[in-house]
Order: sequence, then C-alpha cells, then structure tokens
Amino acid sequence: MVLSRLDIHRRNRGERTLVTLAGDIGPATTPLLRAALEQCLLDGVTVIDIDLTTVGSCDAIGLDVFLSASRRAGRVHASLLLHHPCSQITQLLAVTGSASLLLGAPVSPVPPAVLGDLTSTGTRAPEDPARRSDQLALKDGIRLRRLTRWQAEGMREDIADLAAESVAGTPGEAYHDRGDFLRRLAGGAHRPGFALLVAETTVLVGCAFGFPVGPDSAGRRGFDGTLQESIQRLTSRPRFVVLSQVVAHPHAQHRDIARRLQQRLLTDLHSSLGVALLHPADREGQAAFSAWGWQNMGEVVGLPGPVAPCVLILREGLSPAGR
Repeated sequence: MVLSRLDIHRRNRGERTLVTLAGDIGPATTPLLRAALEQCLLDGVTVIDIDLTTVGSCDAIGLDVFLSASRRAGRVHASLLLHHPCSQITQLLAVTGSASLLLGAPVSPVPPAVLGDLTSTGTRAPEDPARRSDQLALKDGIRLRRLTRWQAEGMREDIADLAAESVAGTPGEAYHDRGDFLRRLAGGAHRPGFALLVAETTVLVGCAFGFPVGPDSAGRRGFDGTLQESIQRLTSRPRFVVLSQVVAHPHAQHRDIARRLQQRLLTDLHSSLGVALLHPADREGQAAFSAWGWQNMGEVVGLPGPVAPCVLILREGLSPAGR
C-alpha cells in the first residue's frame, strides 16, 4: 500500500499566518493537518491563509478538518481561508456548499526556493501511520482581547464559570460567590471608563475588569470618594484603577496570564496604579495577588461595607510584567 504524504510549511506575518500544503490530504495525513491548524489558533493567529497550490487532492475527511478549524477560529474571532484549490477540491467545495465558508481571495504561493528555507519550521506528515499526532508538543499561546459592554454581557456566564473554576477546591472559594461575581461585573459595566479584558487560547483562560477613579471622586459621598481619599493618603496618587476582578485559570502559565491582563488593563485605562480590595480573611486571594506583583497595604477602615477590606496596590514600575 502506498501511503499519501503531506508537507506542511508555516510562515507567520504578525497575527496572520500562511500555511502552505504540498501533497495529498487523506486519512494518513489529516491528523497532522488538524494538529497544525490547532497550533495556529493556540498561538493566537487571527487569520490563517492556507495555500493549496501544491495539493493534489483532498477527501471528505480533509474537508471536515478545514470546516472544524474554521468553526473553532470563529469562536475566538479568527478566520481560516483556503487559496488556490485544484479542480478536485473546487468541485468538492461546490458539491458540499462549503465554498462561501472557506474560499478566500488568492494569495501569492510560497516560491519553491522559500519552501526549502522553511523546512526547519515546517512539519511533515509521518511515513509511519501508527505515529500519533497527539505526540506533538503544543505550546499554550495566549492572546488578550478587550470586550465591548455588549460582548461582556454575552460572555458573562462563561466568565463566571472561569471565576468559579479558578477558586474551586481552595480555601478562597468561600469568599468568591458566583452571584456576587455576576453582580460585581454588572455593576462595574455601568461605570464610566469600565474595561474588561479576556485571555484566550482556543478557550477562555483568564479575565480582568475594572474602572478608573480620579480626583473628581473625592467630593462624592460613599464608596468612590472615600476610597479615593484613602488611596491618595497611602500612595500620594490621585488617580488609579480599581481592578474589580483578576481571574486566571489553574494553568501552567497562570501567573503570566494574570500579570499580562492586569498590566494591559492599566495601560488601556492610562494609569500606573492599580487597586484591589479583598476580604481580609481571603488569604488565598491575597497570596495570589502577591504572586502577581501586588503589594499588600493591610486593612483600610472607613470604606462602606460590612468589613474593612484588605487593600492591595500594583504600581506599574514594580510589576514584573512591566519590566
């Protein structure tokens, strides 16, 4: 039996990547193709251009790989486009009604000379069909995305699930009620300057949201004015961002995820100082924030609420993410 072969070569162009395929797409080669496309999404690619100039044929299983990858890309606001299909693939797309979903405008095929230069980063379908594609080492590429209020509302349940998962089974779980989280998210979303960021691979792995507080809050009664006065006494800074929530999934890169989220939020809201308020008995939460570069200032009395919260601050110049 003659085994089909597929060479896969990838060239990154910022958040866009060109994947050039050479060979045939069939039962022996689709597992590696699937893994290669999944890797693009894990790396945070927003547009995957697939050059089919040197692909001789593609079966229904191969088409399903492209369609599945396209659907997964759509869920993270990315896209997958096929270019230069042969007549057999063009006919397959037409018969299945997939042309409008997958076909893009032509792109310049990668010259053969360049293909040779890409072999160090390219991937070749295994000659041995027993070799499994899940043996490939997939790194967890993380990308950050800021949501509009409308998008945040649409993802509120997913974000609440992530928040619950991040503390499940820890002593801090008692201080993070799902209902309180959703009320805090809804309340923050109506504040001027509110911003929400999410961290994604092909799934949601982190989020952070908050709002700015400035000198104009000092004359107000209630939480904002009292907090602004307290933080200015502690830091001499009249402006800061209240990070209502920073969540990172229990993940090998959870510290990096949290640091990138909080630093990006401060940058987006044009502030060099972040403030977080935690329940004084939430030692687990305080330890997590400390690991993310925050300084614990202790409990601050006088703020509205049943208990005096523990105040943590993050100065941009001190955060490991800002170095």
